[in-house]
Amino acid sequence: MNRRNRGRPLDGFLIMDKPVGLSSNQVVQKAKRMMDAQKVGHTGSLDPLATGVLPLCFGEATKFSQYLLDSDKRYWTRIRLGQTTNTGDADGQILEERSVTGITADRIESVLAEFRGSIEQTPSMYSAIKHHGQPLYKLARMGLEVERKSRAISVYRCELVAFDGDFFELELHCSKGTYVRSIAEDIGQKLGCGAHVVALRRRSAGPFQEADVISFEALEVACETKNSEGFLKPISSAVGNWPEVSLNETLAYYLRQGQPVMVPRAPTHGWVRLALQNESSAASFIGVGEVMDDGRIAPRRLVSRA
Repeated sequence: MNRRNRGRPLDGFLIMDKPVGLSSNQVVQKAKRMMDAQKVGHTGSLDPLATGVLPLCFGEATKFSQYLLDSDKRYWTRIRLGQTTNTGDADGQILEERSVTGITADRIESVLAEFRGSIEQTPSMYSAIKHHGQPLYKLARMGLEVERKSRAISVYRCELVAFDGDFFELELHCSKGTYVRSIAEDIGQKLGCGAHVVALRRRSAGPFQEADVISFEALEVACETKNSEGFLKPISSAVGNWPEVSLNETLAYYLRQGQPVMVPRAPTHGWVRLALQNESSAASFIGVGEVMDDGRIAPRRLVSRA
C-alpha cells in the first residue's frame, strides 16, 4: 500500500481540547494515530502553554481550514505583572523584573481602552509567522531577530475579569492574526512594569465553542469502543453560519466544472454555502462559492465527488 494512503479516509472536523504542554502539531499527530486517519491538519497554531479549542481537519475538511484560520477567536488569559520574558509567556526566560507598586485595577482599565477596536500589533519573534520560509520562533531560538511589520487587527472585546496585585485576567474577542502574548507585553509596557502571559485558553474559533471540545481521554475511550468517528463534525460546520444556496443537479454539474452559475433568489453579494437538493433526502453540502459582481455564483472550494 502507498505510504501516503495509510489509515482510514475520514472526513470532518474534530474539536480537540488542546492540553497544556503540547504543540498544535503534536496534537495533530496524536489524534491521527489514535483514529488511524489518512490525512489530518489543524486550523491555526496554539502555543504549547495554551489550552482550549483546537479544530482538527480530517480528509476533505482540510480544503476548508482557511475559513477557520480567517475567523474570529475568543480567549481567556492570565497575565503576570512586573516581569518580562524573552517569549512573552511563562515558557521563556525572565529578562527583567520591575515593581508593580501603584498598579491598580482602575489603572489597568484605563490602559485597556487603548487595546479595543482597530489597533496595530507587531508580532512576537516567537510567533509562527514565516520570514523567508522560516517560522520566526525558529530564528528566535537561534538568537536571531528580524524586523517585523506591524499589522492591523481588531479587538472587539478586551475586558478585565480579575485582578489580584501581581496578576490580572482578561476575556478577549479578536480577529485573526491577534497575538495575545503581544497584547500582554504591550499592556505591561504601557503600565511601565512589564508583563507576560502565564495561562491562555482559547474559548472559541469561528463557529466552534468550548462546548464542542473533546479531550484526549474521551477520544481514547471512543477509539477503544470503535466510536471515535461520532465526534467528527460535518465539513459544512466550518461555514454553518453562511447563507445557504440550494442547487439542482444541473447547476451543481456546471459548478463542478468550474463555471459560475445564476441561481434564483440567491444572495446578491458575499460568500455562500452550496447545497445540492435531493428529492429523497436532506440537501448535501458540496462546497462554498462567492457571488460575483454580475450576480452569478462562482465555485471557490468544492468537496470531491463521492
